[in-house]
Amino acid sequence: MIRNPDLLQKHLDYRFNDTTLLEQALTHRSAGSRNNERLEFLGDAILGGVIAGELYQRFPGAKEGRLSRLRASLVRRESLADIAQSLQVGDYLQLGVGERKSGGHHRDSILSDALEALLGAIYLDGGYAPCRECILDLFAGKLESLADTTVLKDPKTRLQEFLQAQHRALPAYTVLKVSGEAHAQSFRIECAVTGVEPSTGEGGSRRQAEQDAAECMLAQLTAEQ
Repeated sequence: MIRNPDLLQKHLDYRFNDTTLLEQALTHRSAGSRNNERLEFLGDAILGGVIAGELYQRFPGAKEGRLSRLRASLVRRESLADIAQSLQVGDYLQLGVGERKSGGHHRDSILSDALEALLGAIYLDGGYAPCRECILDLFAGKLESLADTTVLKDPKTRLQEFLQAQHRALPAYTVLKVSGEAHAQSFRIECAVTGVEPSTGEGGSRRQAEQDAAECMLAQLTAEQ
């Protein structure tokens, strides 16, 4: 049995009718055959859908590419693990002996999987509406960080201001590829910022490609906060 499930349910702001679902969501595959892998699969799908719907509403002018990048930045492993840590999910996990000894309670992959499993369990226990409410509550801060108050400024300007506010070096843009005829060229640009993975963008002009790459980089950086 998991310890003090009432405290975790309080943090989730959701009380389970069937606490066996909660226990299963917190059971790693190393601890037994009745584990959280299937719940993780379910929770991952629901999480992606809820976040996609919220981004669609919040950014009515955003194109598919930008929405996809924003969603990816929110539901990536590190982001989920960060939320799981804030809920102290690691304290409740049931792990096999090997995983316990190797520090599985603090591993991002295990924490992120457990969070998705918890969401899947909430869906099965209470339905879509409370699961959606829980997701939006857990991701409220990260969603707000994407709500750019300088929406009228272009992505390159916003990225520059973001980096300057953190006293970081400005980005470097590099042309990776130019293809197509002179009258219909396509540019692929890399945006590099010290300390993070480079982002890439594409467009019908160098400026468009740089803006696309900057927007991708900005989404990546804001999601890490």
